[in-house]
Amino acid sequence: MKVKKGVVLWITLAIAVVFVSTQAVAEDKIKWKAQAFWSPSELTYKTFVQFCENVKTLTGGRLEITPYSGGAIVPNGDALDAVKNNIIQAMHMAPAYFSGKELAFAPITDLPYAWKHPWELDAFFYFRGGVDLLNELYKPFGVHCVGVVTWGPESFPSKFPAKKPEDFKGHKIRIPPSITGDIMTKLGASPVNLPGSEVFSALDKGMVDGADWSTPSGNQQMGLDKVTKYFIYPEYRSLAIGDFTVNEGQWTRLPDDIKQILKVAVRAWFWDMADQMALADLKAVKEMKANGLTPIAWSDEDNERMLKLAQEVWEEWAKKGPKIKKVIDAEKAFLKELGRIQ
Repeated sequence: MKVKKGVVLWITLAIAVVFVSTQAVAEDKIKWKAQAFWSPSELTYKTFVQFCENVKTLTGGRLEITPYSGGAIVPNGDALDAVKNNIIQAMHMAPAYFSGKELAFAPITDLPYAWKHPWELDAFFYFRGGVDLLNELYKPFGVHCVGVVTWGPESFPSKFPAKKPEDFKGHKIRIPPSITGDIMTKLGASPVNLPGSEVFSALDKGMVDGADWSTPSGNQQMGLDKVTKYFIYPEYRSLAIGDFTVNEGQWTRLPDDIKQILKVAVRAWFWDMADQMALADLKAVKEMKANGLTPIAWSDEDNERMLKLAQEVWEEWAKKGPKIKKVIDAEKAFLKELGRIQ
């Protein structure tokens, strides 16, 4: 009988230990701060907030990501260092912001005149090695890219009518660090590097005549329709990506199921952002036309001319280093698969 009582006691203690341990794990919540590059008013930022809420729900509250808008904690250009140093645990940025550290971030973020539809970006990054390439570039910086998203084909708001490529000549254009800047230079324009937060005032004060920023609705949300008269639509110049990238140590310590939840949640966010922006663009174009703005559609011939010019610049960039060449070669291989280039 004493033996039986001892066994019961040990079993009871074991159950209690397991219960307490399980409860402790359940209560051990992971809390991250994550900064985006969008302003709080933009729909793109709102989809980021929803992504963070979805992750909390899907993980049963075990991972809580607090979203911050562009510049709220650190300047957007410093976000990579902030994630590396665990000042923030994650970021939603356009990797091209960090092309000063690694030039290959520019073509992997946005290869001008390459893509025409979000599904092409999705297929390249998730089925043709794009995310792996991005992680190769990020590895020296101590961060890990979970996945990417897109806001759709961009539009080009301007104070002048850019009815054909030659019309850019002599104009100052806001361009982030990118291949697009070199293309504009070849067209005779003067690229001006400004953060997104300064685009409106730069257009308003005449510091620039046009801007590479976002889609029609994104530009409208920034108020750019109030300081411009024209916009190229539809446009195939820019179909860029933003990423969701985390501190390498934070990623390594995550349980496997939460890692998988994050991967799936980012894929869902990709299409959530793309679809919401596409619907918002339809509405924005109607409203801007009603308010006197003029959409300009380039001819197929002009778009083909720009693709050929862009390819020349791609090749020039590919000579800048082996990492850039590897990225551009991978993108070109998929474009050939699509039949877009020879």
